[in-house]
Amino acid sequence: MLPEEKKTMAPISGAPRALSRRRLSLGAVALAATALLGFGAPAKAQETVKLGFIGPLSGGNAQQGLAARNGFQLAVDQANAAGLPFKIEPVILDDAANPQTGVSAALKLTNDPKVVAATGHWNSGVALATIPVFSRAGVPFVIWGAISPKITEKNNPMVSRVVTTLVNTNAPLAKWAAANIGKRIAIVSDTSDYGAANLDNFKKFFEADGGTIIAAESAPVGTTDFRALLTKIKAANPDAIYFGGVVAEAGLVRQQMAQLGMTQPMIGVDGFYDQEFIKIAGPAATGTIVGIAKEVGNPKLDAMTEAYKGANFAEPVGSYTKNAYDATNIIIEALKTAGTKDKAAIAKAIRAIDYDGAMGRTSFDENGQTKRAVVLELREVKDGAWVTRP
Repeated sequence: MLPEEKKTMAPISGAPRALSRRRLSLGAVALAATALLGFGAPAKAQETVKLGFIGPLSGGNAQQGLAARNGFQLAVDQANAAGLPFKIEPVILDDAANPQTGVSAALKLTNDPKVVAATGHWNSGVALATIPVFSRAGVPFVIWGAISPKITEKNNPMVSRVVTTLVNTNAPLAKWAAANIGKRIAIVSDTSDYGAANLDNFKKFFEADGGTIIAAESAPVGTTDFRALLTKIKAANPDAIYFGGVVAEAGLVRQQMAQLGMTQPMIGVDGFYDQEFIKIAGPAATGTIVGIAKEVGNPKLDAMTEAYKGANFAEPVGSYTKNAYDATNIIIEALKTAGTKDKAAIAKAIRAIDYDGAMGRTSFDENGQTKRAVVLELREVKDGAWVTRP
């Protein structure tokens, strides 16, 4: 008997009233049983997928990795707040700028079936060591910082890169140096793939522009005393020193040049374009010049910078924050297109993308290399800071 009927129909006797109550009780039991069987159950829980990040979060190059990590985290947080059909769980790992540590991190990511894609690496040597891991596992991988040409020389369908290569910055830097610094330059580099590629490319372009490399010296990553090597170069009296390595070693080279009375400028590309270089080199950093890909202002970059400030990260925005931010958002856009189940389809969607982000417009060639053109910008250390050189 329905509740409405109870209001309009008086019971004939006490027995029907008891029966009515019994039927209502049985109805309640039936509704409970229906709920237990799944009818009227809550909506299915939102799917969770994992995205990986790897970069140098400790050691001499940590500042680059920490600022990039924050760009990755910002992109994930914004995506999760935007109401996606899936939830993203970030997995952040340290490669310590070390290939072996990087491989261990890559294995940890690729052994987790919930990791659908990853972005990583500032150091080219680390990227070259981990790419085979991601390739064998069939996990899409987007490079946000490493710039060795070898990374995208061959078409690896799982690998794409949002940053231009060191070729794109060494060529115009060599032309500028030949015209403005002098025709006789010495090269100091580290022995990593990144250092060797810088040495080879700057030498090639500088000689093509009429210059002469009067000395080329290399030292292992982690070297702290370059004075014997620099003393040999000092005797040749070059117009400048080109350094083809990264932050910690670059700072020591510049510091020890000053100790030896070498007043020539030091030049290079973006491997040591960092405030940490100035801290290490001290007053000797003044006059150091780097050639970097010019940052083109756009509304997406402005929006990212404002959101970054609002997120209250401990570290300031870095040179690679926007790279990792865009790399992560490109992966997320690919997940929207290809879904979360088929990793080969996700990699294919990454390659096919035309993305308008904080770095500008990003699309990829047949090898997964960004097509973004490079306009060289010179930065020089003055009064303890990097400033744009006219």
